[in-house]
Amino acid sequence: MTIFDTIGGAPAVQAAVDDFYVRVLADTALAPVFASTDLNRLKAHQRAFIAAAIGGPQPYAGRDMATAHAGLGITDAQFDTVVGHLVDTLTGLGVPGDTIAQIGATLAPLRTDIVTAETKVA
Repeated sequence: MTIFDTIGGAPAVQAAVDDFYVRVLADTALAPVFASTDLNRLKAHQRAFIAAAIGGPQPYAGRDMATAHAGLGITDAQFDTVVGHLVDTLTGLGVPGDTIAQIGATLAPLRTDIVTAETKVA
């Protein structure tokens, strides 16, 4: 059984993506990154990506992560904050800790494709 099936399939992915973006957009450090983004389109891509990444039945057909995040200037700190919001979302939806760890292990290698800016030391 895949992680996709374990967490409840497409309805669970949709609930997770919706809750995740509520958290991200409420975060004053992250919200500006999404200021000019079509959120409905982004959520659709996010649902498709996450579903495919955790064993859903459809392959992901969107842009690769490096292309999708090019020019956004995302820092390691922002990446870590987003991961924290994802963990909080999954925990809030009752996803077991070991499943969250498996999801994290699947997504962690994407850091090098998503982070494109250095964090400035004050």
